Amino acid sequence: MEIKTFYIKGITIDGEVFRPSDWVERLCGVMSQFSPCSKKSSSRNLTYSPYVQPAEIDGIKSVLIDTAIADIEPKALDFLYNFAKSNNLHIVIA
Repeated sequence: MEIKTFYIKGITIDGEVFRPSDWVERLCGVMSQFSPCSKKSSSRNLTYSPYVQPAEIDGIKSVLIDTAIADIEPKALDFLYNFAKSNNLHIVIA
């Protein structure tokens, strides 16, 4: 079974709320450059990648990830997995 989407839940393996409180916005902001659209917008407003979106799941800040981001940049998906792993965060298959 191929995983299409998963999310990183803002709770550590030890049950603690992950900090800083704006980690979702920071992570999604870093990944915002990865978009299926090759045209760069002239707008100065931040637009999140459609592959890496902020979410609140069961009342917990989370990041929803579409694995199709690997089609644009395989290292981006590795970065997201490693971020979750190095911070002891839950990865949940959606």
